[in-house]
Amino acid sequence: MEELKVKIKCEDNFEISGKLLKPERIKSAVMIAPATGIKKEFYAAFAFFLAENGFATLTFDNRGIGESKGNAINASNASLTNWGKLDMTAALEYLKSEIPYSDYHLIGHSAGGQLVGLMKNAKELKSMFNFGSSSGSLHYSKYPFRLKSSFWLNCYIPISNLIFGHTKSQWVGMGEPLPKNVGKEWTKWCNGKGYVKVDLDTKIKEHLYNELNLHSLWVHAADDPIANYENVQDMIRVHPNIRSKIRTLSPEEYGFKDIGHMKFFSKRRKELWSLATKWLNEN
Repeated sequence: MEELKVKIKCEDNFEISGKLLKPERIKSAVMIAPATGIKKEFYAAFAFFLAENGFATLTFDNRGIGESKGNAINASNASLTNWGKLDMTAALEYLKSEIPYSDYHLIGHSAGGQLVGLMKNAKELKSMFNFGSSSGSLHYSKYPFRLKSSFWLNCYIPISNLIFGHTKSQWVGMGEPLPKNVGKEWTKWCNGKGYVKVDLDTKIKEHLYNELNLHSLWVHAADDPIANYENVQDMIRVHPNIRSKIRTLSPEEYGFKDIGHMKFFSKRRKELWSLATKWLNEN
């Protein structure tokens, strides 16, 4: 297997960092779009598993995160919108250039699956497999998590942005520090319904949410308070023509204590990974 550390140039000439795994015999190509504030290294073992099973796999850091941090976080133009519009679009273009004449699939974790309609080339994806991707809407969140989430979105993020110029998410175990516009959009979108739908056709005039009709599987854990069933449905409704299925994972079914919002990608939960390879082989 060939492992390549890569730099991917986006439309605005900003370079994001990635890693491409190329097996000797390639079935198709996969890009893993990360959750908010999560570095590509988090997906390393899962990506290697996909590559071992014949899928060329690209992981990457969104701008403002990890090795794509840039010079100064407070000057970053990173936002959820730009992650989809610029970074994810560029990642797919790079994958196409390195693995031509292939089928291309997206595996999205949380925000990675939410932002697909912002990709300018999203129609070139054959399928999408998401884990923990939902609207995260406070309207459908359950108590007491709803109170905790509301504090995070409506108090912690704006106060941190005001004091530090960015969100100190690492202080509360929420991944990497976030550029301020990421936090601002996160707050706005989760306070509404349909997440990115809050800004569609107003602030965000160009998107493909209404046009995508690819096959998609939305996997979430029964013990995930963010991507609960209602919020997964809420996110799917943003894609009126998408062909979607929902799969709810029970930790007890697999003998796990928990899965939650993050642990699908843990090596200790690798028994779940065949769900992804099965989907890719069938689509």
